[in-house]
Amino acid sequence: MSKLENKLEKIAALAKEASFKLALVDTAAKNRALIQMAEALPKEKNKIISANKKDLKAACRKRLSAAFIDRLTLNEARIQQMSASLIELSKLEDPVGEVIKSWERPNGLRISKVRVPIGVILIIYESRPNVTADCIGLCLKSSNCVILRGGSDALNSNKAIFDILNKAAVNNGIAQGSISFINFTERKAVDILLKLDSCIDLVMPRGGESLINEIKNKSRIPVIKHYKGICHVYVDSEADLDMAQKIVFNAKVQRPGVCNAMETLLVHKNAAIRFLPAMIKKLQGAGCEIRGCAATKKIARNLKNIKTAKDKDWSTEYLDLILSVKVVGSLDEAIEHINKYGSRHSDSIVTDNKDNADRFLKEVDSACVFVNASTRFTDGYQFGMGAEIGISTDKLHARGPMGLEELTTYKYIIE
Repeated sequence: MSKLENKLEKIAALAKEASFKLALVDTAAKNRALIQMAEALPKEKNKIISANKKDLKAACRKRLSAAFIDRLTLNEARIQQMSASLIELSKLEDPVGEVIKSWERPNGLRISKVRVPIGVILIIYESRPNVTADCIGLCLKSSNCVILRGGSDALNSNKAIFDILNKAAVNNGIAQGSISFINFTERKAVDILLKLDSCIDLVMPRGGESLINEIKNKSRIPVIKHYKGICHVYVDSEADLDMAQKIVFNAKVQRPGVCNAMETLLVHKNAAIRFLPAMIKKLQGAGCEIRGCAATKKIARNLKNIKTAKDKDWSTEYLDLILSVKVVGSLDEAIEHINKYGSRHSDSIVTDNKDNADRFLKEVDSACVFVNASTRFTDGYQFGMGAEIGISTDKLHARGPMGLEELTTYKYIIE
């Protein structure tokens, strides 16, 4: 056994041992720890920002994209958001111990279906350091031990956040090993961890499609996948076009480098002439590159620099200020396009027609389906979950934003 294998096995074994202790920690003690952890982040903001600057400097040297650097960047406001999420988690109901249902049988058995922690969760993620705080908070509140393996581009930032939060947790009686951070950058570290099914109960990868596929193919441990977000907004023939413009602009421009940002805009042919020229002009004014279908280019022919959309654009997650635009002939065509090219993440219809809205909600096969709202609302905090550990595009065991309930399983208690 190599030194790396030995170290990783010890980390996983310690987490497994700690999981039995953490399962017994009551709600009040977990909430106290979360509040202390939340207070520690702004107090240590200089340490976090200093570490983040090292990562940003390295990212700039590598000439990584502006969207990547935005996801990587931490500032005082984002640190405060991480702190606020932990406070919010401390206020939420503890799912552990909740009786989902109970019943009595004629044979004299009283049966209860009760929420329990999953156990030890391995989270493999890429460039967003705020994920470190969100995952630690959610796993602690749901009584799960967590092993974090972040991307090398955010190593300094992630380590600083982990050190601060782990110290606060241990000082509040949380067992050492409940929160672990893998600071080995070797790629084979992940391969080793994915074989430790005797200690780790669940793997949750967050990152690009290639990362997720690699983990899915190598893991001996169950994997919940968080695939790419090819999100759509469909502007219906009966849409309020002023509202549609606000929704489309928010969905694409507010933060283009995240998985719930819109990547394709679909517009009904009866609304396209009134809607697209002004909408495209506004998007281009915000620095957004447009890749349009033939009808889009014809309608917006007075605007410059509209590229021709290719078939691969409809299935591309840009994570940048690039947008595919297509004019469709009907609601049926819009739904068919989304179900063919989408990633089952988040899709929205803008319409004043209730029947069209109801059809869209029923027929679009995605984790989150919106009416008259931006796809950017697919977020644990926005959903009232405090935060989310990721957005699952699987159908089992969880789907959509994964909050506290989704981080539990259940057992039957029979008396």
